[in-house]
Amino acid sequence: MLIRSAAALVLSLLATTVSAQGAPEAFVAGRDYEIIEPAVPTADAAKIEVIEVFAYTCIHCANVQPFVSDWKAKLPADVDFSYAPLGFGGVGEAFARAYFAGDVLGLNDRAHDALFKAVHVERREFRSPADIAAFYTQYGVTQANFEQAMNSFAVNTRLNRLKQQIPRYGVDGTPTMVVNGKYRIQMPRQGGPQALLAIVDFLVAKERAARAGS
Repeated sequence: MLIRSAAALVLSLLATTVSAQGAPEAFVAGRDYEIIEPAVPTADAAKIEVIEVFAYTCIHCANVQPFVSDWKAKLPADVDFSYAPLGFGGVGEAFARAYFAGDVLGLNDRAHDALFKAVHVERREFRSPADIAAFYTQYGVTQANFEQAMNSFAVNTRLNRLKQQIPRYGVDGTPTMVVNGKYRIQMPRQGGPQALLAIVDFLVAKERAARAGS
């Protein structure tokens, strides 16, 4: 609890610094974040879109998840946050399918953090789609039904769409944050998750100010 409180305080101070410094001097393109060219259209033009590209097998994603979870719970109404599971082929794709299946079945509020814990803390082995589907049975779904969801039309559609989007974002590792299809942020060398989210907040504010100006 003390660690999370301290992290929240650091994030708050970083955000205050961004606000006080204002426009582009706070964080700099090419150093703190990258500009995506051309920009990728977002799903909802009325919202400022933030996407975290992650992988369940990524220890850095597991470490950043508690911070992201706290951060996204406090987002203003004009920000739309979502996760994008990176993994094309093999067990990585099975994990991506599991995330989308969990979303379709309404399980991710309970299962998302727990799956990170199972992989990185409990060191459970997930070598196949069946292994992953078995994990979700603790949330009231049968293994057969979850495997069916993993291979459903809805999941195939979302996975195929993501396979088209990821190259357009220029993502080459996880975790990566994408803000409004225009900016790509990877974990800073210094400051950890707090600094990552401070940059995201800065770019969200930048997008909000641009909209107000127009």
